[in-house]
Amino acid sequence: MHVDAALARDQTCASIVPTSSAITASTLASFRIPEGGPYLATHSVGCLTTAALDALHSGFVEPWGRRGGGAWEQWLRGIDDFRASLALLLGGRAADYCPQVNLSASLSALLGSLPAPSAGRNVWIAAEDSFPSMGFVLQRAESLGYRLRLIPRAQSPSRLSTWTDSMTPDVCGVLITHVFSNTGVVAPAPDIARHARHIGIRSVVDVAQSAGILPLSVETMGADVVIGSCVKWLCGGPGAGFLWMREGFARELTPTDIGWFSHERPFEMDIHSFRYAGGAQRFWGGTPSVAPYVMAAASVRLLAGVGIPAILAHTRRLQKEFHAQLPERWRAAIPLEGIGGTLCVSCGDSADAVERGLAARGAHFDRRRDVLRLSFHVVNTVDQARSLAGAFE
Repeated sequence: MHVDAALARDQTCASIVPTSSAITASTLASFRIPEGGPYLATHSVGCLTTAALDALHSGFVEPWGRRGGGAWEQWLRGIDDFRASLALLLGGRAADYCPQVNLSASLSALLGSLPAPSAGRNVWIAAEDSFPSMGFVLQRAESLGYRLRLIPRAQSPSRLSTWTDSMTPDVCGVLITHVFSNTGVVAPAPDIARHARHIGIRSVVDVAQSAGILPLSVETMGADVVIGSCVKWLCGGPGAGFLWMREGFARELTPTDIGWFSHERPFEMDIHSFRYAGGAQRFWGGTPSVAPYVMAAASVRLLAGVGIPAILAHTRRLQKEFHAQLPERWRAAIPLEGIGGTLCVSCGDSADAVERGLAARGAHFDRRRDVLRLSFHVVNTVDQARSLAGAFE
C-alpha cells in the first residue's frame, strides 16, 4: 500500500486539527529561517518559530524577572500547555504525556521501570537502522537482564513480515522506529504494534522523525508507549522530549529515576511518604526545566493551526517538483514512495560533487557518509525545490 494511503487509514490526525489549511506567505513569516540558501535540515533541527521566541520571553523570561520564585505558578502552567499542545496535535489525553529531556532518557527510564524479565523471554528487538542512541540504551539494558537483537538492514523495515517473523517466543519487547533517519523509510508502526500486543509483547514507537510531518495519532498507533522530541519537525528546539503511555499502562511500572514531580502530590513535602503519580507523570523526576517546553508548546500549536495534512501535502509537492527536475539517472536513484519527510540520497562516488553543488547554492543540509539528507518543509518554496536539482549532474 502507498505510504500516504496507509497513513490515512492507520494514523488519522486528531479531529481538532484542521485539514484545509494552506501554506501561505504568512506561514513562511512565522519562522526565523537561517541565513543563506534553502533550509533543508528540518530532520535535524527545525527552524525557530516566532511564536516560540515570543513564548520564551512572555512565558519564561518575563515572569522570572518580574516575580522571581513566584514565576513557578506560570511556569508550571506553561508545562501543562506543552502537554495539552501535544494532545492537540498527536491525540490522546494531556495527562498521558510526560515531559522528558530526550528520547534516550525516555527509553532508559522505561526499561528501568519494567518488571524483571524471565530468562526465557528477555529479548528486545529493533531494526539495525534505528537511531544509534536507541541501540545504546537497549544494549546497556543488558545489566537489567535484557538482550538486544537487531533486525539486519537487509530485511526491509517497511514490511510487516520483517517484524512479525522476528517476534520469536523469547522476545518481550519491540522498539519500532516510525521513520528511519538514515533512509527516510516508513515502518508500518500501527500494524507492528497491534501484532506485538496480540502476542503479549510490549511495544515502544519512536516518532522523532514522523511527529510534525506525518499525520498520526498516539491512540490509534496501538503501542504501549510512544516517545518523541520537538527538536525536528515540531520546530520546538532541543530539550522538549515527551513520553506518552496508553491509559492504565503506567500502573504496571515502577520507575527508579524519580523525583518530587514523580509524586502523586508533589507539594506534599513529606520525606517519609513517596507515592507514585497515577499516570505517566511518575516518569517526570525532579525539578523540571521550563524554557524548552514553553517554546515547544508555541511551535506545536502553530503547526496544529497549519495542519499536518497541509504540511505533508506541501512537502510531497516540493519533493515531486525537485524530483522532476533531476537528471534521469538521479530520478531512478531517489524513490519518493514509502518515505517520510526526508530525502536520503545515496550518492556514492558523486557525494563530494553533489555536496559542493548544494553548498554553492547556500543550502542547509547534512551528510552521513555518502548519504545526503534533504528535508523540504513549510519553510521551503517550489522555486527552491526546482533550483536545487541543479546540484545533481
